[in-house]
Amino acid sequence: MVLYTCGQKTSAGSLGHPCGRAGKALDQAGYEYELKVVGGYRLMPWTWGRRDEERAEVKKLSGTNEVPILVLDDGEVISGSGTIARWAKEHPAAKNSSG
Repeated sequence: MVLYTCGQKTSAGSLGHPCGRAGKALDQAGYEYELKVVGGYRLMPWTWGRRDEERAEVKKLSGTNEVPILVLDDGEVISGSGTIARWAKEHPAAKNSSG
């Protein structure tokens, strides 16, 4: 599985940031995952010009260039920190051998 996050926060980031919340939820559920950091952070005006380019893969996968998104091994895409956290809580790695 792959977690796409912004360049400002990662799974080790603060719980107050959406990308940090998503990573923390996966960590707490016992998952190992690939972390892909994408640029174009929306609050940094100097990144706006390349945001579409840097997040093209995210948009292709999810239909939007917003992160975080989680791509499961079967190709299912889960978008948004709340949805990712809920999924992780409902599907802990210990009960999901396909992890």
